Amino acid sequence: MKLQQFSLMAFAAATVSMALALAAAQPRGGVPEVAALEPELEALYKDLHQHPELGFQETRTSAELATRVRALGYEVTTGVGKTGLVARLRNGPGPTVMLRTELDALPIEEKTGLPFASTATAVDARGASVHVAHACGHDLHMTAWYGTAKLMAQRRNRWHGTLMLVGQPAEELGDGAAAMLADGLFTRFPKPDFALGLHDEPTLPSGVVGFHAGYFRAAVDSIEIVIYGRGGHGAYPHLAIDPIVIAARAILGIQTVVSRETNTLSPVVVTVGAINGGTAPNIIPDEVRMLLTVRTFDADVRVHVLAAIKRQVDAEATAGNAPRMPLFNVYDSADTVYNDPAVTARLVAALHRDLGPDSAREMPQQMGAEDFSQYGRAGVPSVLLHIGAVSPEDLASGRPLPYLHSALWAPQLEPTLRSMVAAEVVMLDELFSAPRAARR
Repeated sequence: MKLQQFSLMAFAAATVSMALALAAAQPRGGVPEVAALEPELEALYKDLHQHPELGFQETRTSAELATRVRALGYEVTTGVGKTGLVARLRNGPGPTVMLRTELDALPIEEKTGLPFASTATAVDARGASVHVAHACGHDLHMTAWYGTAKLMAQRRNRWHGTLMLVGQPAEELGDGAAAMLADGLFTRFPKPDFALGLHDEPTLPSGVVGFHAGYFRAAVDSIEIVIYGRGGHGAYPHLAIDPIVIAARAILGIQTVVSRETNTLSPVVVTVGAINGGTAPNIIPDEVRMLLTVRTFDADVRVHVLAAIKRQVDAEATAGNAPRMPLFNVYDSADTVYNDPAVTARLVAALHRDLGPDSAREMPQQMGAEDFSQYGRAGVPSVLLHIGAVSPEDLASGRPLPYLHSALWAPQLEPTLRSMVAAEVVMLDELFSAPRAARR
């Protein structure tokens, strides 16, 4: 994990001097119309930021976007995959190109201090009241998605085909893409020839697009483990079976799965993100519940790591004389994001051609997961790119900066937003055109 963090830090540092040379990271004349949209887009961004919704609860968010793109002439279908939406603009014969945005926010209390910071709360799937905030930038993604929809409608004399805009719910849960596909995303609607997505990035300067061909984002598996014991008085532990001790030993054993059972050249992360058990200092509880996240790239390694974690937990339960074997439940899984190399090359060439040679640069793989992977697994050539959202000055400062999923994360709105719209328009124009080999 430290090597991965160092790699990202080195990558971020290497981009700073390049970013400072940009003309304020402005798109170089490729999409001049975006400037006129800035007041409208900023207002939409602030509205979405102040009204975040959890996964599969995005009713207001979906309705807001549906109303806006319907007014642009798109055919809109809502309720796809529970709270998702599909908007299509048919513009003659040609390919069908999909642009996805995420609708959901996170159960986190915002602490950015922004004048339009979220104060929203919601009831999560477990019935708990939680704060809600867009601490991953989905509000930025949605705003750019709408801006791109508007410009593509205005520029329809420049391209031919069908633009398929997808507003996907529950990306943070890892279930949204699968829910939309199960609800007929590629059967009720034409299966796209290409799928495209962009995500904000805290290691890149604002407005710079990051790309990585091939395997880009890790697979994720969330695990629920319940270790069973026999409760009793804390003063007489010999009369009980302590699940907290079993859980503690299991956590240490689980970490050896990474350090001693996997090839160091195949990245793996295992994190215990939650451990809950007990109510008082003098009571040994009956059970302890743990939540884990596992990140891998290699399919065989993924299978081995999950099996090894279960083996470690079962062994500790046996050694601790637990009354029964632990519950081991794998949920909220997503596969590795694979960026089609040929399509990636086309998109990067288009960005360099239309927005300048410094508009896009290669970036490292990341252990963060994305269920955008499901569209590629469904047979659609897909590319997920990132776009820098931190000022070059902040990156150059050497100070610790907020990361995604932090209560302090707030992307630098400009020039990130206008650059994101410009990049999406340029890449869509490229995908609607014939490949260069076919033009000759």
